[in-house]
Amino acid sequence: MATATSAAQLCRNYIGGRWVESGSTKIAERRNPANSDEIVAAVPLSTREEMKEAIAAAKAAFPAWRETPAPARGKILFKAVRIMEEKKDELARLLTREEGKTLKDSLGEVQRAINITEFMAGEARRLNGETLSSELPKNFAYTIRQPLGVVGAITPWNFPVAIPVWKIAPALVCGNTVVFKPATITPLTAIKIVEIFEAAGLPPGVLNLVMGSGRETGDELVQSPAVHGLSFTGSNEIGTALYACGAQRLKKVQCEMGGKNPVVILADADMGLALESTLAGAFASTGQRCTATSRVVIEESVADAFVEKLVERAKKYSVGNGLEPGVEMGPAVDESQMNTDLKYMEIGKKEAELLCGGERLSGPKYDKGWFVSPTVFDHVRPESALSQDEIFGPVLSIVRVKGFDEALHVANSVRFGLSSAIYSTDSNKIFEFVDKIETGMTHVNSPTVGGEAHVPFGGAKDSSVGPREVGHAAIEFYTDTKIVYVDYTGRKRESSIY
Repeated sequence: MATATSAAQLCRNYIGGRWVESGSTKIAERRNPANSDEIVAAVPLSTREEMKEAIAAAKAAFPAWRETPAPARGKILFKAVRIMEEKKDELARLLTREEGKTLKDSLGEVQRAINITEFMAGEARRLNGETLSSELPKNFAYTIRQPLGVVGAITPWNFPVAIPVWKIAPALVCGNTVVFKPATITPLTAIKIVEIFEAAGLPPGVLNLVMGSGRETGDELVQSPAVHGLSFTGSNEIGTALYACGAQRLKKVQCEMGGKNPVVILADADMGLALESTLAGAFASTGQRCTATSRVVIEESVADAFVEKLVERAKKYSVGNGLEPGVEMGPAVDESQMNTDLKYMEIGKKEAELLCGGERLSGPKYDKGWFVSPTVFDHVRPESALSQDEIFGPVLSIVRVKGFDEALHVANSVRFGLSSAIYSTDSNKIFEFVDKIETGMTHVNSPTVGGEAHVPFGGAKDSSVGPREVGHAAIEFYTDTKIVYVDYTGRKRESSIY
């Protein structure tokens, strides 16, 4: 905690169509992860009462927004797309300065947000129900989709543009009003997102933004009876508690949480393709992705050659300020995450064979930032902490196996089940892997990371709970289905036995 300085932008909440300063006396400083001397923003830890005000504003705005025809809501989203495209470079640079990922990764994230908003804007003309044949004469039945009401969006720091957008855009197009609580350490991108929707013509109160800690503001979103839906992305510890609390209050809740994603490399794989994909999956965005590649499960017969080339390339990985040309990996997001990375590197040195990295980087280029080295461990045991725990950093574990059956077993031997990948040219093994891998998403001859705007996103096991996000699955989450029976005989009938 610190007192806000004049050099830092004091972040404001957005409630009922107005930018307002928080009354909280608790201010957190957000520093540039590549240069901790630079204070990027001063973030108020808003109070529970301020969150209540935002929920009340969303509730008041809901009736008019619900009555706005869906295609008209879609037009506002299409305008937001155009504004986002105009501000793409500005938004990406802000993202890199605030979160630390390379400008290339930030531009990719902003483009994904644009694609998602564009897709959801089009869905405004496809909020379809279905017609159903009745078992009675001169009767028909049909369904319609209706909004939930006020929904809450609690988002993480690692994708501070794309994830908020993939929650906010479908919620809005379905006719809900939204209260958005971003991660405290990425406030400026959250503000920019709301400014874009505001400039696109969103009515006051339809989208509200409140900065603050989960203990106060996030908890109020869960507790409030005025909030009917809640979408969360973050840690398993918080997500499971939030889901349980929401269930007690009969809220519609979805939680996207951790991952420990394997790439399985069989002896017949295209090793060059597998190598580049593994590197990108493990070290891009500093490994700070829920879909990041954290385990390589590889057949022993090809492991030595593959690992040698992997380490050679990892040692050449360019680490630095993400805004500098040629940089391939930025810093950890903050000191706490850096310390977590370093802790697991020390654990790994006792559990496995360190091949490269395993340290905090030092020197004039690194001393003011939270930089760690791309790290590779070999001969990692499947039951070890390196194999089982989500580190959320650039730490890659190599697990050697005798063949396909053992590879599948090892890949499934964790509590998480978000994403996976297999590299092979054997169609029989590929389809068996697709059938038996215990992940919500899997890739064939492509990295564990990545997704498309119209394709659902979500995991299995401890990685996700509740309906999927993104694509048409998001429409299903942000709406309730109403069933309508119409009897057009004009005559009294006997009651149905059902």
